[in-house]
Amino acid sequence: MRVSVVVPALNEAAGIGAVLDAALAQDAPLDVLVVDGGSTDATAEIAQARGVRVVTSPRGRARQMAAGADATTGDVLLFLHADTVLPPDALALVREALADPAVAGGCFRTSFGDDARGWMRLWQARLWMRWHRLAFGDRAPFVRRAAFDAAGGVPDQPIFEDLDLVRRVRRHGRFVFLDADVTTSARRFRANGAFRQQARNLALWLGWNAGVSPARLKRFYPDGAGSGRGERAA
Repeated sequence: MRVSVVVPALNEAAGIGAVLDAALAQDAPLDVLVVDGGSTDATAEIAQARGVRVVTSPRGRARQMAAGADATTGDVLLFLHADTVLPPDALALVREALADPAVAGGCFRTSFGDDARGWMRLWQARLWMRWHRLAFGDRAPFVRRAAFDAAGGVPDQPIFEDLDLVRRVRRHGRFVFLDADVTTSARRFRANGAFRQQARNLALWLGWNAGVSPARLKRFYPDGAGSGRGERAA
């Protein structure tokens, strides 16, 4: 199976090199694509220096994910945050899971690596990691191209596009949870405080589960440094 790794990015020069190196080191066949949302730093140049194709898109993670899916031809799509590093055997595990034709997609576990402490350990606790309603985008979700198309692609919305995509994909097959960690940045927790960040995440997630519109929820999740969706991330 050819896996297309789609990396939405916005002003990620500080860390995207390590993310791309880990992706490029995976077992072939694969292609890696950066979808740039208008970076003003060296994000695009760092990707191109590694031979990674860069396409541009209107800013917004959902739109950048959709643009990346349109620009790739892999049998499998893996959406990777620009501050999240894959484990060495990531794509081998993905292909192993998808060898079962009943599986439509899945995701990894999240780890903050050496940055995990205090309240952050709660966020990466294994207790939460096998529920589809917690299959956030920083868990490197992957999906068969056929299931992605059948699900209607990425929902065009400003927040929780990841969870809504997973919900749609599950209508077209099983969604599995791999027994391996991706390592994601703790910058939002450092910028906002671990307890405060987790409290905000929980409140927004409860709103999403209660059916509050993503457009309304987005008002309480502003862009900007440390948000994961602003000057440091798409």
